[in-house]
Amino acid sequence: MPIFVMPYPVIDPVLIQIGPLPIRWYALAYIAGLVLGWWLARRIVAQDRFWGARLRPSVASLDDLLVYAALGVVLGGRIGYVLFYNPEYFLANPLEIPAVWKGGMSFHGGLAGASLGIWLFARRHVVPVLSVADVCAAVTPLGILLGRIANFIKPELWGRPTDVAWAMVFPEAGPFPRHPSQLYEAALEGLVLLIVLQIAVRMGALRRPGLVTGLFATGYGLARIACEFFREPDAQLGFLFGGATMGMILSVPLVLAGFGFILYAYRARRELLA
Repeated sequence: MPIFVMPYPVIDPVLIQIGPLPIRWYALAYIAGLVLGWWLARRIVAQDRFWGARLRPSVASLDDLLVYAALGVVLGGRIGYVLFYNPEYFLANPLEIPAVWKGGMSFHGGLAGASLGIWLFARRHVVPVLSVADVCAAVTPLGILLGRIANFIKPELWGRPTDVAWAMVFPEAGPFPRHPSQLYEAALEGLVLLIVLQIAVRMGALRRPGLVTGLFATGYGLARIACEFFREPDAQLGFLFGGATMGMILSVPLVLAGFGFILYAYRARRELLA
């Protein structure tokens, strides 16, 4: 047990109350992530040097993509949480399913929903689906970064008990100091992955269809698995077989799919140059 524990900076999860309507940091993180992602995506799409001769969505069409992505993230994230993390509770309390303001969103479910939105958008605007997917992959870590910070403010998804010097005692998490795992995830899944992908984009990764998507899927999956070793598993699930957590299990196929996209991108490039 550490002699000194960093104080948890208690922040009201409600930024401002407008009459009966509370404006929460959690909701603002989703909104800001989508808007900033849209802004960065517009900048990426506008740069001819990133794409070469590859067909891509127009800057104007990204307004529509924002709507598709927002619906996919919110609906998929909630459905994923219901199915993967707490099916018994929601089966007994189905009226709680739409109550997203109470928390409970799954990244992997949101990714599935966003993927469906990307496919629908690409089909409607007649652009290659991998072009759209690569743009979205390049900007998604922005939303993850803000979302994990919101998890810290709420607070939720705290870490396992530890004696490291930066451990914190989280409200409602018991008396033991814990890893601030939300900040670990914000750093690895958000900031570091964002920097890596922006470097890849500037080095020509968008010229290889699927490469940025593969780098994102692999990078996020590996970062999530690493962070799960410090994060307390969901109370209703606990540890699964072999000490694995649900987050680890859901991330394994994501890593494998990421490797598949990377191999496809390099193979397709070689065939094009042959």
